Amino acid sequence: MNKFVIIDLETTGHTPKQGDRIIEVGLVVYEDGEVTEQFTTLVNPNIEITHFITHLTGISNDDVRHAPIFEEIADELHAIITDAYFVAHNVPFDLGFINAEFERVGLEPINLSVIDTVELSRIFLPQASSYKLGQLAESLHFVHTSPHRALSDALVTTELLDYLLNKLKSLPYETLRKLMLLEGKLKSDLSAIFDEALNKAIFIADETNQIEEFRGFAFKKQSVTNFPQLTETPSYGELVDHLFYESSGFANYLNDFEARPSQYEMATTIYDTFQSKKHAMIEAATGTGKSLAYLIPAIYQAVTNHERVIVSTHLTQLQRQLMEKEIPLLKRVLPFPFQAVMIKGKQHYLSLARFEQVMQSLEFDNYDITLTKAILLVWLTETWTGDFDELTLPSSGERFVRTISTEAEGGLDPQSPWFQHSFYLKAIKKAQKADVVITNHALLSSSLTNEKQVLPAFKKLIIDEAHHLEETAAKHVGFQLHYVAVHRLLKGIGSTEDGTIHRLAERESVIANVLLDQQWDKRWEDAKAELDQLFRHLFQYVMKKQYQQGAMSDVGRYQYTFSSTDHTDKQWQSILEMVNRLVVLLEDLKEVLSHLSSYFVKAKYPTDIIQEIDYFKEQLDITIERIRIYFLQPTLDTEVKWIEIDKDGAQNSVYLYQEPIDVGEKLQTQLFKKMESIILTSATMTVKRSFAIFKERLGFTNNEIVEKQIDSPFSYSDQVQLLIPNDFPVAKFNQMDDFIYATCEAIVSLAELTKGRMLILFTSYDMLKKTYYLLKEWVEDEYMLIAQGISSGSRSRLKKNFQTFEQAILLGTNSFWEGVDIPGSDLTCVVIVRLPFQPPNHPVYQAKANFYKKHGHNPFMSVALPNAVIRFKQGFGRLIRSSKDRGIVFVCDDRLMTAKYGKYFIDSIPPIDIHYQTTKELLETAEDWL
Repeated sequence: MNKFVIIDLETTGHTPKQGDRIIEVGLVVYEDGEVTEQFTTLVNPNIEITHFITHLTGISNDDVRHAPIFEEIADELHAIITDAYFVAHNVPFDLGFINAEFERVGLEPINLSVIDTVELSRIFLPQASSYKLGQLAESLHFVHTSPHRALSDALVTTELLDYLLNKLKSLPYETLRKLMLLEGKLKSDLSAIFDEALNKAIFIADETNQIEEFRGFAFKKQSVTNFPQLTETPSYGELVDHLFYESSGFANYLNDFEARPSQYEMATTIYDTFQSKKHAMIEAATGTGKSLAYLIPAIYQAVTNHERVIVSTHLTQLQRQLMEKEIPLLKRVLPFPFQAVMIKGKQHYLSLARFEQVMQSLEFDNYDITLTKAILLVWLTETWTGDFDELTLPSSGERFVRTISTEAEGGLDPQSPWFQHSFYLKAIKKAQKADVVITNHALLSSSLTNEKQVLPAFKKLIIDEAHHLEETAAKHVGFQLHYVAVHRLLKGIGSTEDGTIHRLAERESVIANVLLDQQWDKRWEDAKAELDQLFRHLFQYVMKKQYQQGAMSDVGRYQYTFSSTDHTDKQWQSILEMVNRLVVLLEDLKEVLSHLSSYFVKAKYPTDIIQEIDYFKEQLDITIERIRIYFLQPTLDTEVKWIEIDKDGAQNSVYLYQEPIDVGEKLQTQLFKKMESIILTSATMTVKRSFAIFKERLGFTNNEIVEKQIDSPFSYSDQVQLLIPNDFPVAKFNQMDDFIYATCEAIVSLAELTKGRMLILFTSYDMLKKTYYLLKEWVEDEYMLIAQGISSGSRSRLKKNFQTFEQAILLGTNSFWEGVDIPGSDLTCVVIVRLPFQPPNHPVYQAKANFYKKHGHNPFMSVALPNAVIRFKQGFGRLIRSSKDRGIVFVCDDRLMTAKYGKYFIDSIPPIDIHYQTTKELLETAEDWL
């Protein structure tokens, strides 16, 4: 069958059973590569179309008033949809909706083979950033004249279908053969299409020899990296002058490039610091262009001195940005060649050995895992890196890939058939030969405690987003342990009926005999049961303590810090007895695995079996050690241990944390004193224009570090106004309703002036929710409200949705305070609801406060205030992202003006006009200024 009926519906909502109706139908018949028929009509739903749907589709109540009702078009529509594949971009929605409507008017539901282009796009475009139809059309350069109009969407879906089917037919034979094994659990009926493609597919390599086959898998052939040889280079001064001030420099490659003295100053400062072999702290304000400013001296230093320079970022997204944007630009503009590579932790890379194993077991896979396996098979023909971050995976798929990562693989033996193809080992080898290696703080911090060094040797380091270094390092020096991780470990090991043990026992009968002799299944079941009982009791214990203390965290969890009174609590004594029983059971399992491993080593069995057993034995050992440290060893004065539970989650949703209170000494001994030169940079490092607190936290006790503040090139006094109301109700704990109401009134009034385009930053998710639902009652028909944790999607997707609508308000907390860039007219107003102080009952804050108090410091001035000022600067920085941006920062919290510490916040942002007046006067000021 080579006929496809592609359909798109615009509707009043998502649920026909609750009365939602179709308002427009678009249909395309596509046969033998050509559009043979089109059908489109508006439909009168006989119910009101909401403002939101009108805003989304452009279809109003007036438009459909004289349109036919569905009953009048049903027979004609039903007759067209026959003898073809039913195709839609999200088949469950369109097919479900139209069948509900057919049944409502007395017609038989459609029962055809289906193709879902969302599913096909996920599989055959595995590296797409989004699978929304409009964004796919844009990335593939399809003409999409009227997004969210039915016929336009149907025509674009037709073009997408054709593209995807051609992509399918171009895949290697081995990939198609394995996809065929998965087809039965997919939504789309692709069996006949796969059969046709398999008959025409090539077996091993394509004509350009870009694909290779190994052990039944087809993947992209890894090119041999030719590392460039150094040619004659100019002096550093000549180079930066050329790049910034000559027409053949950046100006030749970037439209509207303007030399920024601040960027030039930063690039020069870093190079000078390298030459003097010192460390430096450089706060580079928004607009400096710090990525290029530190990459230029890093590359020059590495190439001219034949030494490697490491660049570390907090987020892996920034790693990718550097590799995909700044590095390619510098390869074009620099007058000499260089090599830059990116490396991450083991959990980011696919293990081909583990993937081969899981592809042998398909029977019990759910839909998400089946879809993920299909995505990975196609991705293997495209990826150079094997880095999971290239993919957009379904939620269960993200959990699944952890089980097939290089981390889950354990150590890869050189005798393994997959050794030469390991993505992770290839990344390490490339890093060892590169001039510049781009990594992240997590991998950098792991070197503080891990004897196995992943990063190649280096003496010079640049740490971007340096304000996150202390927190990241503390997490890696400490550890966390939670029920899901231990349960996943036990499940991964498995019994003779399931999991790795089952698979190995089926492969080698001697394993089954040993396990039977050692009563493996009973020990394994007992360990799982004891684990479940322990974590359920921990959950109940924390609930009891929270009830006694009347304390509650603001992150959707309860948190409890250990104290000396716990040891006298009878319930805690019972918990310790469970801990001891669990440790014994886990030790028993480890002992059996050790026995198996020793046997196979002596018998010279295949190394992949030994590696799997040794990996699980090592993971059990780590788990046992952490349980002992956490429960059976006394808490030191230099550390904090605490428990968190999901108060609305399962009865075993328990997370155990241990962290050092002060990580500065560790950073000094393991990092700063070992390096010749480290550059720490960020847009937010100082408090009241001083690095003192930041230096102290990183363990610096002297002035042997260069300090540099580079001001923004933006004219903040001309671009932003700071407004603070003096008539808001006082915000008191458990008495926030009046404050929230006043905040909502101000948001609505400001939105009228800015036409939406507002980012509202909260310190409390509870306050965000209350604000959202109150605003929803007031202005839902006028503005698109997008809220973190309420609206579905990741942070980047919420940001994109916000930018899509003309009148939108975005509400966020936590991660929205930094790293969210919305330049230009898309954002005109940032509202900071409360000064971003950490909850005073957070275990880490409490421990640090006590630590500083014991050492003669004021905990508020040393911990709470600096953290809040840094966070405030980040939130303030969301508004102005370019020299053309203009807008308002509205701070609802008047402590900025009334509290003695308010000047720390004011003095930490650029000099701007500040208005401290009644809300009415502020709105008049805003209207005049805008």
